[in-house]
Amino acid sequence: MAIKNRVLLLEEKVELIRRRLSKCDICPRNCRVNRLKNEKGYCQAQENAVVYSAFLHHGEEPAISGSRGSGTIFFSGCSLKCIYCQNYKFSHYLKGTILSCEKLGKVMLNLQNQGAHNINLVTPTHFLPQILGALLTATEGGFDIPLVYNTSGFEKKEIIALIDGIIDIYLVDLKYLRSSSGEKYSRAKDYPHFASESIKEMYRQVKNAKLDKGLLKKGLVIRHLVLPGLVAESKKILNWIKKNTPEAFVSVMFQYQPYFKANTCLNINRRIELSEYREIKALSEKLKLKGWVQNFTPREELAGVYFKPKLEI
Repeated sequence: MAIKNRVLLLEEKVELIRRRLSKCDICPRNCRVNRLKNEKGYCQAQENAVVYSAFLHHGEEPAISGSRGSGTIFFSGCSLKCIYCQNYKFSHYLKGTILSCEKLGKVMLNLQNQGAHNINLVTPTHFLPQILGALLTATEGGFDIPLVYNTSGFEKKEIIALIDGIIDIYLVDLKYLRSSSGEKYSRAKDYPHFASESIKEMYRQVKNAKLDKGLLKKGLVIRHLVLPGLVAESKKILNWIKKNTPEAFVSVMFQYQPYFKANTCLNINRRIELSEYREIKALSEKLKLKGWVQNFTPREELAGVYFKPKLEI
């Protein structure tokens, strides 16, 4: 998108979404707290964005990380808070640096100046108004690389529709299609509804993917983290993707570890077994899904539990 057009679109959207903070309903939790007066809801976020770390990340999908890395900004807090989250140090707790929109915009520009292929916003939803304000600052300062919206999938379709034309790449999880799983592991029995509807809206916006020398410039990547013992649900999810978003890229992930509170849950207190891996990989190949299937033993050091606070402004 031309810089001038993006500025005009951001100016239109930023205040529109920011006003929602007075009775916050940006995510499906619908807490209705006044974050502009520092009231706290489920995510614990208040008026300003909180960032745990920002760096050139080489552990995303090849079309995102490329050779120079993805300019990844890890936001603190989360509206979902899964019991097995590998980023729990900062997603379950608001640990990080409080940034104004201007400073967050400078972080984006700094990552671009370091050679980032894109700016990758991880868990952005609860800070969406602040991100749009920062993006306006960054765009006016010369920001011109793709913007990646890296989300759990627990989104409102109406909010995703509001950022149509601003986001270049959606990198979205599809965790569950059973309400019982959403409730048990993420305290969100309505996750399947919100994730499936918002993903279809993302697909509508960026269905026609653009690749340049192996790098994604526009498109939808749907991630699915396979959980132990939930092979039937994973199969249901892959079939749903094939039926509803056939042109999307799919990233099937096997990096699950029983992080955080997962050890307390008998169903998911172990790694994936080789037989489970083979079964899901075979289905992915049978469905001829575009994208990537992670190795059975991925690099563990790329998990969020190993990230250190890092921020350059």
